[in-house]
Amino acid sequence: MAEQKRLAYAIVRFLHEQLRGGGMSPDAQESLEVAIQCLETAFGVSLDDQNLAVSQTLPEIFEAAVGKEPEHTRTNSEPITPSEDDVAEAERLKTEGNEQMKAENFEAAVSFYGKAIELNPSNAVYFCNRAAAYSKLGNYAGAVRDCERAIGIDPNYSKAYGRMGLALSSLNKHTEAVVYYKKALELDPDNDTYKSNLKIAEQKMKETPSPTGGPGGFDLAGLLNNPGFMSMASNLMNNPQVQQLMSGMISGGHNPMGAAGTSPSTNDLASLIQAGQQFAQQMQQQNPELIEQLRSQIRSRTPSASNEDQQE
Repeated sequence: MAEQKRLAYAIVRFLHEQLRGGGMSPDAQESLEVAIQCLETAFGVSLDDQNLAVSQTLPEIFEAAVGKEPEHTRTNSEPITPSEDDVAEAERLKTEGNEQMKAENFEAAVSFYGKAIELNPSNAVYFCNRAAAYSKLGNYAGAVRDCERAIGIDPNYSKAYGRMGLALSSLNKHTEAVVYYKKALELDPDNDTYKSNLKIAEQKMKETPSPTGGPGGFDLAGLLNNPGFMSMASNLMNNPQVQQLMSGMISGGHNPMGAAGTSPSTNDLASLIQAGQQFAQQMQQQNPELIEQLRSQIRSRTPSASNEDQQE
């Protein structure tokens, strides 16, 4: 216990010296003061216990210990250069991963890219390609991590910034996505996909959630105020087949939605789907401009992967 007290005293003394040195934020100073109080209470020491002092300060002891470390111990964090065989095998695995991406076997692609990374962890392309596979699987957090690794290896890798923007957009982090899209464009100024995705992200930054708006800022209120849409919806509701289905649902005679404890009728489901298809066809015939407007609205709010789907 005596040695532990001497160590605790050395730490308390070191922390006091840091406080006296200044240059710290008020929060940092407060944190140090709390740490000192905790140590003094836990070990029963204070700065007045000069008898616990040792001949060297804590920084001096640390420097001496570091100086005695073997050279290989201090440099083992440096990246290991892969052998030529490992580089070749990593490239083969990457190519196989690309083939799995084309076949939409995204989990297999992640596995192949991961094996390539194990053999050659200094290749930014492997991380960026795996990020694309993660995004296809909906693992956007994993995609962000791999893009960060790729950028750390190659800060001028435009595709890594573009894919980071896509992943952040999918996580609804549009402000951060804008930063990465801008960097991607700075490195690849002629890339139309980056330009388009940047505009979408900037638009979503400006949008505020609306109680009548659907996901992604879809203008539901505008749709309901559209005379053409409401006229066709009225015609659909006046359809005898639809009225019969709705009447059955209300009375309990039909169950097209499969309420708890009952089984939906196949005929009712088919009829409901058929009525919906007829409504869609009617909209297309009577008001194709409205249909194209809706399609454009949806497309304008969805970031495009486009050339980002192409693996290297």
